Amino acid sequence: MAKDAIEVLDFVKKNDVKQVDLRFIDLPGVQQHCTYPISQLEKSSFEEGFGFDGSSIRGWQAINESDMLLIPDPTTMFIDPFNEVKTIAMVCDALDPVTRQPYGRDARWVARKAELYLKNSHLGDTAYFGAEAEFFIFDSVRFDQDHQHGFYFIDSEEGRWNSGREGPNLGYRPRYKEGYFPVPPTDHLQNIRSEIVQTMLACGLDIECHHHEVATAGQGEIDQRFDTLVKSADGMTLYKYIIRNVANKYGKTATFMPKPIFADNGSGMHVHQSIWKGGQPLFAGDRYAGLSEMALHYIGGLLKHARSLSAIIAPTTNSYKRLVPGYEAPVNLAYSRRNRSAACRIPMYSASPKTKRVEFRPPDNACNPYLAFAAMLMAGLDGVLNKINPGEPLDKDIYDLSPEELKAVPSMPASLEEALSCLEADHEFLLKGDVFSEELLEIYINYKRKNEADAIRMRPHPYEFHLYYDI
Repeated sequence: MAKDAIEVLDFVKKNDVKQVDLRFIDLPGVQQHCTYPISQLEKSSFEEGFGFDGSSIRGWQAINESDMLLIPDPTTMFIDPFNEVKTIAMVCDALDPVTRQPYGRDARWVARKAELYLKNSHLGDTAYFGAEAEFFIFDSVRFDQDHQHGFYFIDSEEGRWNSGREGPNLGYRPRYKEGYFPVPPTDHLQNIRSEIVQTMLACGLDIECHHHEVATAGQGEIDQRFDTLVKSADGMTLYKYIIRNVANKYGKTATFMPKPIFADNGSGMHVHQSIWKGGQPLFAGDRYAGLSEMALHYIGGLLKHARSLSAIIAPTTNSYKRLVPGYEAPVNLAYSRRNRSAACRIPMYSASPKTKRVEFRPPDNACNPYLAFAAMLMAGLDGVLNKINPGEPLDKDIYDLSPEELKAVPSMPASLEEALSCLEADHEFLLKGDVFSEELLEIYINYKRKNEADAIRMRPHPYEFHLYYDI
């Protein structure tokens, strides 16, 4: 890791680096890159940047305004462990080459503005985010969609559906909903996850633990230590890159789809959040679960805006196949200590004020982490500024509530279409401090509606043939 351009250039010279890989993220949240011979990297590159065609990036420039600049951030430098040619990689910020201003549709710039908004509000000076991201590693996956056919097929030696398949079949696999914490050989992926963790550590990520998750068929979780908002989003993009590439090295495939397997737990991204000021935690106090009044108001903001947030934090049609009752998914909008069926949970592992935080459970890995973290911070701060009361906590299992009790608990949207409509109706809190813009949100909503929600809505589903072919 480096502190500035000089340290990057010194590292390049001392370690005989051959190439530099520049990375950034498109609007939906997929990382992009371009690679240059190391001779193209100079001290001036960190100010003048590298030109590229922004019109070819999803959700970015029009064709008549395509020229853009990438400015590498030296503090994000690491050696790419997957390139045969020695290569350093750096995350970049996007600039308009004419105005030399940050590009408004660059999600990393949105996240930076969210941090600035917090400081300018004087409510705090640092927002810490820590994401618990889940994923699946499969042996193989096949899928296709055309005018007259559509299918997918997942293969995993851990899958409970594979108990009777031919060939070497040693029988060790997690039982349904019993994938949490078994030792090898039932946990088939211990060695792969261990290599993933060592690779992450070598690339500068701070990892706390890893384990098998509840679902069968290779679900895992690797927990990163919390960091500031932008750095946590940087870490999440690197996290996904490393998992995919190590899995690929083993001849397997990793996915961050929220719900790739029917009738089993999906993959979420529970996000721990806290506000600090002057090196002191502001979420610790003498209120419910050891929280401060500020923390309760922050929860109030998250819960009030959760339905509109859903379009950004659970941004795919597949997200709403995860957000259904019965699979530990936080469908209902409530808060509680310890209770994992609540959208907002207050972890109780430690009494230390420094560990006091709010865990928001609806997000999933399909989100753009820069936009998602920024949007959650803005919702929470709106709750603090307006002293939004989160209501009474719900400390019993939400799924055991009677129909009458459940009616009083608001819920997440049931589809991406509904989530996008919620975002259209409730987004003023995102516009404060010019963190998000009307233009960015309009482009985002239109992209998601046209390319994802409508695209799925218009296509026949394979199960519809089972239901309706003989109707």
